[in-house]
Amino acid sequence: MNVSLTLVIIMAALYAAGVYAMLERSLTRVLIGFLLLGNASNLLLLIAMGFPGVSPFYGDEGPYSDPLPQALMLTAIVITFAISAFLLALIYRSWQLGQADTVEDDAEDVALRARAAEAKEAMDEEAGGAEEAATDFVDVVRSPLTSFEKAESMGLVADAPVDTPSAAYLEEAGDRSDAPRDDAGPMDPGEGVR
Repeated sequence: MNVSLTLVIIMAALYAAGVYAMLERSLTRVLIGFLLLGNASNLLLLIAMGFPGVSPFYGDEGPYSDPLPQALMLTAIVITFAISAFLLALIYRSWQLGQADTVEDDAEDVALRARAAEAKEAMDEEAGGAEEAATDFVDVVRSPLTSFEKAESMGLVADAPVDTPSAAYLEEAGDRSDAPRDDAGPMDPGEGVR
């Protein structure tokens, strides 16, 4: 299959210009970018079609053209038309309400971004700027998964995998007083809730 290099270059330029235009805040430019992407997709399907041939189901046997890319191109044209009509209605309504077609930042989104930045700064101050991984289970000798005493009476089977520390780890950990211990026994589900 011999593909025209001109069509490939035009298709790539249309895709690039369409993506660039769709990243703008103006809804009119988004519409133009979407139309460019639709045309680039049609060119891609035209390139995939190959050389033109005799239409299928017509005449004697011969080199028929593939009908699948033609059907896909027709579908792409219909989808592009429908979304373009929706975007035009959206642009018209935006112009009626605000005399502008630019997308503005939502006040709630700005407030949410500010709260997230404040929370991140507070967490950084809390951590003291340390760049180490923080976890609840550092230097814990026992597994954080504990079984309840009532599990057997309830018919529960303890089949969950449990990491048990190796003997070398236990010797290396030793008896350190600063290591957190899990000395509390199984807690009643209602305990502490009054």
